[in-house]
Amino acid sequence: MLRITIPRIAALVALALMVGYTFVLAPRLSRGHQDANPYAFAGAAPTAMPSWLTSALAAPPTTAAPDATTAPSAAPTPAAPPQPPQFPPAGGMFTGIMTKSGPYDLGPLDEFTAAVKHQPNVLEFSVGWWDRTFDRRVFDTAAERGIMPMVAWEPWDYRKEAKEDKLRGEQPEYALSHIIDGGFDDYIRTWAEGVKGLGYPVALRFAHEMNGYWYPWAEQANGNRKGQYVQAWRHVHDIFKQVGATRVTWVWSPNVDYENATSLSSLYPGDDYVDWIGLSGYYGTTGVEKYKPFDQIFQPTIDQVRAFTHKPVVITETGATDTSGLKAQWITEMFSQLPQHPDIIGVIWYEARKEVDWRIAGSPAAAEAYAAGVSAPRYNTPWTVRSEPALTVAPPPPAPAPTPDPTPDPAASPSPSATAKPPARKPTPTATRPRSSSAPAG
Repeated sequence: MLRITIPRIAALVALALMVGYTFVLAPRLSRGHQDANPYAFAGAAPTAMPSWLTSALAAPPTTAAPDATTAPSAAPTPAAPPQPPQFPPAGGMFTGIMTKSGPYDLGPLDEFTAAVKHQPNVLEFSVGWWDRTFDRRVFDTAAERGIMPMVAWEPWDYRKEAKEDKLRGEQPEYALSHIIDGGFDDYIRTWAEGVKGLGYPVALRFAHEMNGYWYPWAEQANGNRKGQYVQAWRHVHDIFKQVGATRVTWVWSPNVDYENATSLSSLYPGDDYVDWIGLSGYYGTTGVEKYKPFDQIFQPTIDQVRAFTHKPVVITETGATDTSGLKAQWITEMFSQLPQHPDIIGVIWYEARKEVDWRIAGSPAAAEAYAAGVSAPRYNTPWTVRSEPALTVAPPPPAPAPTPDPTPDPAASPSPSATAKPPARKPTPTATRPRSSSAPAG
């Protein structure tokens, strides 16, 4: 019979501790380490968080000073975590620029900032689907400066763009049916994983200006059929949701309406799939050579959009020509009219030379006009890696009730204004062909 001795008891206890650590405690510690590092992708070595982002995300100390009257055994009440700042804050509006080089070359951004004495809050740049990679550096380059990255994510190969205008949207390999059928799922998932791992919010302007004919994702081009744009949008959105890439602001961005454009309501994916409404519109493109102020370019399309959604509006591309010497005037009018549109939360200037010179930095008068407008307090809307996008806007105040007319005198004859017909409303001219806004990145 086995004798129970102290050494044998100690050996059994040691063995039990080793087994418990190996099969219970160690796996839990390992899982906890993985969960604490959101940059560790399954099956891949952990990616180190950039030092600047670590500092930016570090929570400020919340420890209160000790109270002499508090009993030593009383546990301190944990402070509630601070609410992330809204971008832009209520009543505010952000400004941004779109450049051809984006974060790959910050020279245009620096020139613009110096010219208008104001750093933009958003940097928009284009990335085509021909490059099957996700480059974190371009996002970090903007975010490190306190600028929100907005990507015009374009399912085509701009290097193969046809020279003939009517054929520009013909790239069969990028037909909407190939997106819907899963032909690009691996690439889309790579981007979703990459965006998820950033650790801060970004805006994704997917397949913009879809109501035209000049891109392969337009329903008027490339053999696409009615209804496929919405199917493709939802398919891409659903992959991001499945991956857990939730800090994405989805920007649905048509061109301002023009003659023969596809109906906007038929292209809208629905409020569950869209966060911001983006619009492209310029003074000086084909069909808009005659001077038109900001309101006349954008308001008719905003009125159409309001028939099916009340999401916040961002002017994702705008600019003005100086061919007639009215660029500075147009900019001054833009800033004077923007406060009348509380549902517009941002405006992004196309700071590039394409067809004409849209740049503000290239015109001292335009730069002075922009600097004066953007100096208003409502444009002081900093973005940080902790910011969360504004997803709603305050509804417009109700119109005042009409003052009732006094009781008319039956004996009095009707006034001419009571019987005269209202004057006919002059139709607003429309563009015959808007410019393409594609700006290849890198």
